[in-house]
Amino acid sequence: MKEAMFWECREDKKVCCALCPRACVISSGKKGFCKGRVNHDGVLISESYGMVTAANPDPIEKKPLYHFKPGSNAFSVGTYGCNLACDFCQNYEISQSDSPPSVNLSPDEVVAKSHLYGCKGIAYTYSEPVTWIEFVIDASRANDGYNVLVSNGYINEEPLDELLSFIDAANIDVKGGKEFYSSLCHAPYKNTMETVRAMHDSGVHVEVTHLIVPGHNDIAPLCDELVLISPDIPLHFSRFFPYFKMPDAPPTPIESLDRAALIAKEKGIRYVYIGNVWERSSDTHCPSCKELLIKRSGYVVSTLNFSGKCPNCGCKIYGTW
Repeated sequence: MKEAMFWECREDKKVCCALCPRACVISSGKKGFCKGRVNHDGVLISESYGMVTAANPDPIEKKPLYHFKPGSNAFSVGTYGCNLACDFCQNYEISQSDSPPSVNLSPDEVVAKSHLYGCKGIAYTYSEPVTWIEFVIDASRANDGYNVLVSNGYINEEPLDELLSFIDAANIDVKGGKEFYSSLCHAPYKNTMETVRAMHDSGVHVEVTHLIVPGHNDIAPLCDELVLISPDIPLHFSRFFPYFKMPDAPPTPIESLDRAALIAKEKGIRYVYIGNVWERSSDTHCPSCKELLIKRSGYVVSTLNFSGKCPNCGCKIYGTW
């Protein structure tokens, strides 16, 4: 356990966590909503620090990051807990639990395991990495490879500013609008596109994922906001499958994903991908001349003599190659 960052003292040994928009006021002996931060006698402790519930070498494309170090592997680690409670969560066994099976690892041990597996970097993923921000920062500081955040982006400005100097790339899962966060994520609304903007403006490579849940998404406003930040930010539309508290909801029709991709392209977003659908191509094409640049078959990548510029027309392609 380690003393948490970003909290304030309150009366009667209560504390207020300032990590995310929930602003949990926590009594002594109690945990915050995310389950990873606990009040120990008036001091907020990061109880999930070093508690690793999942660790695997993964293709970077699985995060998904398609324009960052394609073909490389990232050592992926996650803890328990989350600051959202999405009805459709695919990892609810760890994200909605405060006591899943865990292994206690130090930041140096995580870096050593990354080297052991021949990975080029570390990805903080599976559950919400913001909830153990102290460990993410310490492991990122110790790591000599790249650091990747796979996050819901539900974080306050000050901790985000602190985190940005340690992160090389991120995929931010932008959920939806106010009604989506209220009805399906059970959280006070925050426009997580602000997190995307902060990352992009600070020089972090960023991509966006948007899960399409039938009957709950409004694609056009999302695309309008993203294109104002940068039309180069890759957008991944992900297919919903029934799970957790939505076992009877229908899977997203593939036609809905195709329609979303068409809207995004018409809005000016240059790189649009469809995820959780093997029937659709995930190749990268030049936005100018449509030359095939990166071919993907599942997580197997062929870069086709590509190094950041289109070999046909010379167009610079957004990414870290």
